[in-house]
Parts: sequence; structure tokens; C-alpha cells
Amino acid sequence: MERKTQAPMLMDAVIHDLGDPKMMAKLGQLDRAVPWAKLAAPIQATYGNTSDAGGRPNVPVEMMLKVMMLQKWFNLSDTTAEGMLRDRISFRGFVGIGLGDEVIDETSLVRFRGRLRQHGLTAALFDAVATHLKEAGLIVNEGTLVDATIIEAPRGQTRDDGVTHTKDPGATFTKKNGRTYHGYKAHIATDGNGMITDYRFDTAAPHDSKHADDLMAAEPNDGSVFADSAYMDAKRKAALEQRGIFCGIIQRRVRGQADLTKEQKAHNQLCSKFRAFVEHPFAWMKRSGSLRRTRYRGLARNALDFVLTAITYNFRRTFSLSA
Repeated sequence: MERKTQAPMLMDAVIHDLGDPKMMAKLGQLDRAVPWAKLAAPIQATYGNTSDAGGRPNVPVEMMLKVMMLQKWFNLSDTTAEGMLRDRISFRGFVGIGLGDEVIDETSLVRFRGRLRQHGLTAALFDAVATHLKEAGLIVNEGTLVDATIIEAPRGQTRDDGVTHTKDPGATFTKKNGRTYHGYKAHIATDGNGMITDYRFDTAAPHDSKHADDLMAAEPNDGSVFADSAYMDAKRKAALEQRGIFCGIIQRRVRGQADLTKEQKAHNQLCSKFRAFVEHPFAWMKRSGSLRRTRYRGLARNALDFVLTAITYNFRRTFSLSA
């Protein structure tokens, strides 16, 4: 049984236009862009509570999804999100909470994410968004661009017993440019406009190229794949060309080669212009604070957090593509 929102009060009408107009316009644009009912349907199916069973009614799924979107857009913790819903008129209006309604608390947010993980809805949620954007013509499937980024996890410290440790046991170590990192790694594929079309989320230790072939498996309409030199592999290049796909992976010197040939330099210069679009999602995510460090412990929790961030980015990206 879902919690029912109260009928609008007189005070709701009085304060309706008091929020920040620019913020309200942006949130209105997001509200119109997201197919909330379509995303909520598979999640709603996991609820089995009825009025006869008793218990507290659940918050409407669409409301919960809207709060999750706000969290990723503005990099809000559960506690901060609850506080903002109490404080900001524009946030309450976007979520659909009137002055007489109970605010969504941080415990409800924790339980909702747990429900998504428990029922294996992380990938399904991303796929539903990707399908919607493809049907709307916003994912054009022109070219496949692949990249990965490290998301650091706190290294923790030894507890007072001198034996146990507080670091995330699911995170692993890797080295990049001589520096050691501890955490996870997000692997993505985008189209030529920088829209995320697929992803893999793993610990930090596996090499970037581990998930490359999966992410490059889809057949791009224009028959081209772009990636940086970490993905360069003679067998991969041959496999792509055998499929009739242009291998736009940045080339690097092989053992015994003093310098790149003119042809390799020209190839790299051409491919770099296209490959740059795959950097846009990670740039936005890191600028917003979502990918600077992990917020949770464990692969499943952080994978869901990344997917929610990727979904929010995709919808934000549609605003500039539709302008």
C-alpha cells in the first residue's frame, strides 16, 4: 500500500511561486524528461504489502526515484537530502511533497536502495533508461566510445583491537602513473554524443581492457570504435576489423619501436577528436562530486550508486542535445 499525499493546502498555493525560478525551471525540465512511470513499474512489482497486512505504507516509488535523482544531481547524502526536502520549496515541489505531507527520511532512502539491490534491479534500471533514450532518438548509436575511471575508496584504519581494519573489504588496489589507488573502477561505453549506452562496474584491480570486448560488442551504426591506448591489442584490432568495424583505438609504440610512424600519429590525431566525447560523463560526475570517492562499502552498493549517477548524467546530457 502506498502512502497517500494530502490534498493541497491553502498554504501550498500561497508558496507555489516562492521557490527559486531558475531552479524550478531546471527541475521542471528534468521532470518532463524522465519517464517516471516506466522506471517505477518493475520496482513497484517488488512491493507486496496491502492494507490488510498492516504496517507503514510505502512512499510512492516515483517519489523515491525523484529524490535519488536530486541526490545525484546535487551530490546529497541521505541526511542532507532529508534536510533539503524540509527546507527547499523547489525540491518539495519536484518530488511532490506538500506542506502537510511527511518528508521522506533517510531511513526510507537506505531501505529503498536495499530493495533495488535485493531484487537485482540495478542493471534493469539503467537498461530501461537507455531503451527510453534510444526510442526518443537521444542515443544515436553512432560510434562506440569506451573508457574507464577509478573511484577511490577510503583506506580505513586499524581498529583498537590491533587486528581488524575498517577499510572496504570489497575494494582492491591498482597502480596508475606510478600512484597506488584503492577502490573500484567504472567502465562505460558511450555513443558519439557522449550518452552512456552501457557500463560495467568492477573493483580497481582488473585492467581497463578486461571489459572492453563486452562494451565494444554492440554494432555501432557507423561501424567505428574509439578508445585510448590502454585498450590497444592486436587481437582486438583484428577482431574489430573482421567485423567490418573501424578500430579507432589510440595506437602506442610496441616493443623495439623508437617512435610512432607518421601514419600512427595521423591516426591518433584523428581518433582523439572523436574519443574526447567519452570523457564528458566522467568529467560531469567528478565535477558534481559523485565520483570523487565512494560513498558506500561493497561492490553492489557502489555499483548502484554509479548507475544512479549515470542515469542522472544521461538525462542532464539530453538537455544540451535537445537545445
